[in-house]
Amino acid sequence: MPWAVESKLLVDNPLSDPIQRAHPVYLPPGYEDNPSKRFPVLWSLAAYTNAGPGQVAWRNHGETLPERLDRLIHEGLIPPVMMVFPDCYTSLGGNQYVNTPAMGRYADHIVEELIPALDRDFRTIPNWEARAVFGKSSGGFGALHLAMHFPQTWKAVASHAGDCGFDRVYTRDFTITCDVLARYKGDLAKFVRAFWRSKRPGHADFHALMTLCLAASYSPDVNEPLGLALPFDLDTAEIIPSIWSRWLAFDPVNACAKKAQALKMLGGLWIDVGQRDQYFMHYGTRSLHQALSEAGIDHHFEEFDGTHSGIDWRLDHSIPWLVAQLAND
Repeated sequence: MPWAVESKLLVDNPLSDPIQRAHPVYLPPGYEDNPSKRFPVLWSLAAYTNAGPGQVAWRNHGETLPERLDRLIHEGLIPPVMMVFPDCYTSLGGNQYVNTPAMGRYADHIVEELIPALDRDFRTIPNWEARAVFGKSSGGFGALHLAMHFPQTWKAVASHAGDCGFDRVYTRDFTITCDVLARYKGDLAKFVRAFWRSKRPGHADFHALMTLCLAASYSPDVNEPLGLALPFDLDTAEIIPSIWSRWLAFDPVNACAKKAQALKMLGGLWIDVGQRDQYFMHYGTRSLHQALSEAGIDHHFEEFDGTHSGIDWRLDHSIPWLVAQLAND
């Protein structure tokens, strides 16, 4: 069901993105039958280019997430649970679920606005021990980031091929972005306007827009166009160390040791990745696994036969695992 929330934290966001949005909420079978029963909640963070409404839309092949939950509950693999699909889409094509002056306080929006509002409007178990967050790719990064920065908000977390190992994942798009922006003489705002006017933006255009979204998330700068600083020179594509270091501070591989205490509070941490991930997430995820182990952070780690695409089947493994970590009514 759609659930409308108007955000106070996103008012006057620099991209003028909507402050009132409909966030789909999955209610399990039997929700209406027992008005005294409360339910644990899973929060599903969408990958880049997607948002909450897209996660529940009709699919021509495979299950939607609500259909998957119906099946898992019917088969007795999980008890009835709720799931929320927050709409955090931005005019830069997606979200990394961080607080940034270049896009808005989306981490705070989820934790300080959406969670209390959901607990008010629905029969949740209003306790962090009955709450989990998960996602794929950017959504997986967002789940890890929220776990690190908002301890005792989530009992369990799952990241499927979440962004990590930035030096192996992101840098290959920097030259592509330079080529795309060269067509606009380095005018970032002009490129973004042209992207949304285009009926058929190309593959390179999507990667350039994603790079701007990442820069807005990791290296905001109010003195630069679009309020973001690119970590490379547009003429030579050479890395700018002072800006790139700001990106690396967000990399879960680097951040997990500093945020070890928060991660150790979790009841469960799941990370997995395909062995043939076309964005090379498997290398960074292996590094994250090593860093978590060195920091003494208990976690579940798997590599599976697959790429970055078509991996929703992994939810049949992670969702029952997540739910098993949560308190239930």
